[in-house]
Amino acid sequence: MPDHNINILEKYIPEAAAPCIAQWINDYKCQFKISRSRSTKLGDYTPPQQGKGHKISVNHNLNKYAFLVTTVHEFAHLHTWNQHQNKVPPHGAEWKANFKTLMHPFFVLDVFPPDLKKVIVQYLQNPAASSCSDISLLKALNQHNINEQPVFTVESLPLNSLFEFKPGKVFKKTERVRKRYKCIEVSTNLVYLFSPLAEVKPLKTNE
Repeated sequence: MPDHNINILEKYIPEAAAPCIAQWINDYKCQFKISRSRSTKLGDYTPPQQGKGHKISVNHNLNKYAFLVTTVHEFAHLHTWNQHQNKVPPHGAEWKANFKTLMHPFFVLDVFPPDLKKVIVQYLQNPAASSCSDISLLKALNQHNINEQPVFTVESLPLNSLFEFKPGKVFKKTERVRKRYKCIEVSTNLVYLFSPLAEVKPLKTNE
């Protein structure tokens, strides 16, 4: 097991979890990339193709627990592909079973704090396609963020306020629809649904 991988992983996930993840990377000859921040996803998995092996990438700016949960999520895809290739749904029963199994060692290692462990156990009863889509889990993970600057979410903004999501993309927050907020892009009047926990930049209005 390359100590080099362990040393790198210890910077991103709980130290006790690093040897296990490093072993997985080694055993499956997986190209594991620590990626730039992506607003639409926390990580991804690419199956072997054109003579190249498994590829997994995880956003570099996640806190250590979010990074670990996302990494296990992607390795569950790897296991599912090895078992079934593309013959089963990406987040079907097979993936869910693998995700639960792969999470087990980290409960044995007791790497999660009690508050987060409780939420993860609930989440594992029926894992979603993305941890981002489970509001309870995302809130629990975000509690462990280390932020030098204040973080604003769509949920925290007043109704009808303006915010910037991406450079040059300005939206107006409107009503909540089930689990998401309807937000209108100012320049196009197109309506988008935002997660309550999407991180945004509030904009001041000239009133």
